[in-house]
Amino acid sequence: MAYNSNEKQIMLPDDFLLPFDGKLDKENRWVKLAALIPWWKFEDKYRKNFKNTFHGQGAFSVRVALGSLIIKTRLGLSDEETVSQIAENCYMQYFLGYPKFKVGAPFASSLITHFRKRFNTDILNEVNDMITGIDKKNDDNSQDLPPGSGDVGKDEPIEGSDCIKAGKMLLDATCAPADIQYPTDVRILNESREKLETIIDILHSPEKGTKKKSRTYRQKAHESYINFTKQRKPRMDQIRRMKGKLLRYIRRDLKIVNVLADRNGFELLKPKQYKDYLVINEVYRQQLEMFEKKTSRIEDRIVSISQPHVRPIVRGKASAAVEFGAKLSVSVVNGFVYMEKLQWDAYNEGNTLIESLYRYKEKFGFYPEAVLADKIYKSRENREFCKQLGIRLSGPKLGRPFEDEKKEAKHQARIDSGERNEVESKFGTGKRKFTLSRITAKLKETSETVIILNLLVMNLEKKLRLLLYLFSKWLNRLNFGLERLDYTYVY
Repeated sequence: MAYNSNEKQIMLPDDFLLPFDGKLDKENRWVKLAALIPWWKFEDKYRKNFKNTFHGQGAFSVRVALGSLIIKTRLGLSDEETVSQIAENCYMQYFLGYPKFKVGAPFASSLITHFRKRFNTDILNEVNDMITGIDKKNDDNSQDLPPGSGDVGKDEPIEGSDCIKAGKMLLDATCAPADIQYPTDVRILNESREKLETIIDILHSPEKGTKKKSRTYRQKAHESYINFTKQRKPRMDQIRRMKGKLLRYIRRDLKIVNVLADRNGFELLKPKQYKDYLVINEVYRQQLEMFEKKTSRIEDRIVSISQPHVRPIVRGKASAAVEFGAKLSVSVVNGFVYMEKLQWDAYNEGNTLIESLYRYKEKFGFYPEAVLADKIYKSRENREFCKQLGIRLSGPKLGRPFEDEKKEAKHQARIDSGERNEVESKFGTGKRKFTLSRITAKLKETSETVIILNLLVMNLEKKLRLLLYLFSKWLNRLNFGLERLDYTYVY
């Protein structure tokens, strides 16, 4: 599939051809957003995903691929609705780099899934840095490490407290819940049983009419599960009894699958069904171990067969004590959001502070003068590191303060608390206005792409508001200057 580079040819709004003549409104939001994104800067990285062959349809440009993902995230649309909106809106087609209005869908909605796969976390983090004004020259010999790397700054010497410091960095973490049903042990066991029964039917199909299919007691198992779900608040002994039944059904089904696979092979299964079979084996092992040990905790617990990478994240919030999705740590600098760490397993976000400080210097060339974070970041190691660099870490110091320091410390803590609200507002914006509250992508890689796209779109919104503010400020100054000229002319 060949890729043709064309993003270095700048197209202005007046060059876009409309079907009924006329011109595009230069004040439209999509026209301004198109001018804010340096498409040509990351076209070379995107082009490396393709081979220079002449077979098949030509690849879509980076502007079409990334632009459609931005439209989808910004408006919170499905893949199908995103393509429909692009087909009906000339401003969106200009945003995607088309030279004229095209009647009908410009591409199939299924291609958006492939667009998500072509933008990994490293590329999107670089795009995010470019959009926010951090234009690093990354080449093959560059020593820059991507955000989220655990080796950032480990071997770098610590500078003294007299090093240059400027700005403030806000740190916090949240969870991006995946689009899965709230998991329970009984529900995931019953889902495993049903999928195994489907696999047995497929593997037995070559022997249909020649050999009798092994009994799975699926009707009896289904009736037992339905009767269990009709209980509003089942007791613990009833839950344990139901889990034991389902574990025995799954054990029988797994033996039948292995026997049929030895005779007919797993080639009859689709890749998705074979993946489910492997996941179900691990689910059975985990659930059996918890059942025998009478516990509800186990390492790397699987809570979804279709998305086995999802893990439970204990947040301790009033609305949801446990969330199921990816945990992400972000930093906010000058109103822009940057990804610090993205991981599906639970981790202590306080351990990311030192890495975030090194990454701050890597981006801006100096350390921040203050770090505003909650209590989990204020470990002794982090306090000592910030003290050596002369960076103020929000919150009271260790030990009993002097009487004259109490009032000043309370006043500073009140100011820091007010400023730290900005990072909480970013989480609220991402989860209420955009799609950070429910990640509908199914694969691990595409889910990470969707999460970082939310941060990228929030930064674009910030830049758009900043552009409108500067334009209105310049316009007010211009009007004030014209009024002074009129006043001088009259008098």
